[in-house]
Amino acid sequence: MTTTSGPTTLDLLVDALGDIVDTDGASLEQARADSSGHAADGRPIAVVHAETVTHVQTVMRIASETRTPVVVRGAGTGLAGAANAGAGEIVLSTRRMTAIREVRPDDLLAVVEPGILNAELNDALAEHGLWWAPDPASRAISTVGGNIATGAGGLLCAKYGVVRDAVLGIDLVLADGRLLHLGHRSVKGVTGLDLTSLVIGSEGTLGVVVGATLKLRRLVAGTTCTIAAVFPDVRRAAAASAAVTASGVQPAIMELMDAASLAAVAALLDLPSSTIGSAQLTIQTDGPAAAAEAAVIAEILEAHDGTVQVSSDREEGERLLAIRRSMHAAMASLGTTLIEDVSVPRSAMPAMFDEIARIEQAYGITIPTVAHAGDGNLHPNFIFEGTETPAHIWEAADELFRAALALGGTLTGEHGIGTLKSRWLADELGDDQWQLQRQIARVFDPLGILNPGKVFAADA
Repeated sequence: MTTTSGPTTLDLLVDALGDIVDTDGASLEQARADSSGHAADGRPIAVVHAETVTHVQTVMRIASETRTPVVVRGAGTGLAGAANAGAGEIVLSTRRMTAIREVRPDDLLAVVEPGILNAELNDALAEHGLWWAPDPASRAISTVGGNIATGAGGLLCAKYGVVRDAVLGIDLVLADGRLLHLGHRSVKGVTGLDLTSLVIGSEGTLGVVVGATLKLRRLVAGTTCTIAAVFPDVRRAAAASAAVTASGVQPAIMELMDAASLAAVAALLDLPSSTIGSAQLTIQTDGPAAAAEAAVIAEILEAHDGTVQVSSDREEGERLLAIRRSMHAAMASLGTTLIEDVSVPRSAMPAMFDEIARIEQAYGITIPTVAHAGDGNLHPNFIFEGTETPAHIWEAADELFRAALALGGTLTGEHGIGTLKSRWLADELGDDQWQLQRQIARVFDPLGILNPGKVFAADA
């Protein structure tokens, strides 16, 4: 934003913050897009590489003074377009804020800055015999701040919970530069409204996360068993996963891959064709009862026509999980990908795969799908050429979203709404709740400068 008689927003940023204000063309271009394959229109004004809380506060005060939109960005690994910045916007990057301020093994908590990578945090915590449970497939490249902003999940959610279950408190800079300390350091705490949970998953629309107090776990003792099962078709794999859940056994990980996703990963990793079946479940049990639980699960899978292999070798288990973690790269190798993220009740997973098959047939497309089967979170992938999503792909996605809602599900389990799903948000929430959520966002950000156009699309 510029004025005719005074300094521009960029001038104010450079004067206040110096060389952490980045106007390099490559940096600006990179900030337009995230890992969804979609980009904002135009280039942002600048990328500010904040290194301290004071830097963040300074940016927000200048943005408020000049009415300039701000897009907060971590590693840019999001899949909903929530951190994409376009013309006239400031990119506020927290990627350089990587400190672990405190680790308290006695209280099972850590205080960290938002830019630290999920995997790097857990490497550091392992030295204390601790870990932070949220385990997105992007853990090696995604930041804790981004995990919090999107309410990320991952492979271990069914047993160990999502980000919302693992955050005790948040340090938040508001749109006007004020710093709030939300939440608490104690296990229990119900004073006032739970603003910490409100911020988790808010996708940069309520404030800038500059610190987090995380709830930790001790490293799990005992062995880890990995069960790989191949099924004749994806519906039987989904039914088998639902049967595992209904049995009362609680695996740490239960991942499902359909035939198309398996084929894509096999091509990417050059796997032998003998590893590929119509559908595959990869399940891990952990803790002292891991072997006994694995035996029960194997019996259930075999009863659902699964060909089952069980291993207690940790390296073999990681190799099998690496196949699942390679899904995004495999999809990217096929073309531009609209990676979707619906969740349904676990008992409804077979019906949701039926709906995906119906949509594939109706539109003449293939929708490679993986699922966190332990919690009912499916990731259907729509592949196309070019940078613009074709109309028929959006129409197919529309049917998929509505099918998930009809089965008692939700538009997103962990990726967030961003720009890609904002047009459907009111359909799930209903008009009254959609309006109420917009009003709440305005209390935090009266000028509407935080991530405008994301989540709550004006024309929804």
